[in-house]
Amino acid sequence: MNAEPTSIADARRRVEQARAKLWGTVDELIEHGQRLQEKLAPSHIARDAWDAAKSKGVDVAEDAIDAVRRRPLTASGAVAALALFIAREPLMDLAGKLMSSKETKPRKSAKAKGRKDRVEKVDE
Repeated sequence: MNAEPTSIADARRRVEQARAKLWGTVDELIEHGQRLQEKLAPSHIARDAWDAAKSKGVDVAEDAIDAVRRRPLTASGAVAALALFIAREPLMDLAGKLMSSKETKPRKSAKAKGRKDRVEKVDE
């Protein structure tokens, strides 16, 4: 009879250890699920996207600064061309206004004056 109570006690001890291990695993799964839920929250995703965009923007800006330092004249020309392209409509309007203000009334030729005189004489 002594052997049975020992084996039952051992079995109960193993059951308790297994139960404790199971609950430990369940707790770990719950914590893991909570961490995933936090990572997948819209605010967390938006913050990560914003951080990634800022990082990429900084990289692009640094590359642009390096390019300008290597070739300042080329960069100046490119900026000037871009500015002219963007401002093309106002520049065309300005050029049209300048041209129209500099134009003088066309002079009548002698031939045209003669025609006008003839028309007046006929009317008289």
